[in-house]
Amino acid sequence: MDRKFVEFHLGSSDISAVRFGISPGHELVHAIRALLRPQSAPLHWGWLRTLSGRPTGPAFHVMTLVCGSSGYLPDFLTATPSGDMSPEEELERLRETPADRLCFDLDKRAVRSSGARQQEIRELIAAPDRTRAAIADAWHEVWESLLAPVWPQMLHLMRADISVRARRSSNAGLAAMANTLHSSVTWSDEVVQVRMTAHEEVVDCGGTGLVLVPSVMMEPRGCAVLTEKPAQPTIFYPAHGVSETWYRDGSDALVTLTALLGQGRAHLLLELQQPLSTSECAELTNLSVSTASHHLSVLRESGLVDSERSGVRVLHTLTPLGEALANGR
Repeated sequence: MDRKFVEFHLGSSDISAVRFGISPGHELVHAIRALLRPQSAPLHWGWLRTLSGRPTGPAFHVMTLVCGSSGYLPDFLTATPSGDMSPEEELERLRETPADRLCFDLDKRAVRSSGARQQEIRELIAAPDRTRAAIADAWHEVWESLLAPVWPQMLHLMRADISVRARRSSNAGLAAMANTLHSSVTWSDEVVQVRMTAHEEVVDCGGTGLVLVPSVMMEPRGCAVLTEKPAQPTIFYPAHGVSETWYRDGSDALVTLTALLGQGRAHLLLELQQPLSTSECAELTNLSVSTASHHLSVLRESGLVDSERSGVRVLHTLTPLGEALANGR
């Protein structure tokens, strides 16, 4: 099979404008897709079991019609992700989507559909103002039932990912950090290349930079991109630390582990869902580097953490025993 790539070409002004963002809309689309195709989302089976059955009703139907179960998703659902964008901000942007943008994206969904589904999408395109309001209302209703209860946990994972990658960028440079986003992403000179399954394109970022967006809900096997104006050039990538227990409220686990290990060590154990350096551990837990190092040594001696040198850094990971303790198994 021939490999296809989307290439983002960055000039000097683009490199200085590379930044991270968060997209509630992107998460909602992929939550809906996890519901439609649970066999492709094993990391979300625990979360799916917390739902009281598969959502039904007009709102969920509208969203599944617009999102589809895989492949292309309308750009207007993800807007231009920005740092710490809230669900309320995402919804407000959705309500302000220009009619021509809405119709353009929905037409892409229509040509990828057939039969009754295609006809329904064509009917949506015929009345863009009414459709925009209906989609926004459906977005809000489905968000409240699916993701609002677990958004704090998701936000924690995405913020932690951004914090770790910002530290890597500071220590090793943007290119080195970008090369760890996912196996499908490479940064060489002034070109960021993303391996895709079907789409290929060369994108000149034109001085506007590149937005990097961690995702909890997307499938971990690949990345997604935004390339068409007015959207900002964007790469969505799977966030670090997404395990099958990501949806649980961490406050109860922290209380329990604190009683056993002390607050600092308990916090470290819960944060180590991916390999982290000592300085990254310190930053995520608001500890000094020396205090974090001491706690990590105790955890390592107790068989809960394993440490291995990687270049100039020492990376810490949970052992099977530490993972079982952190995840309540």
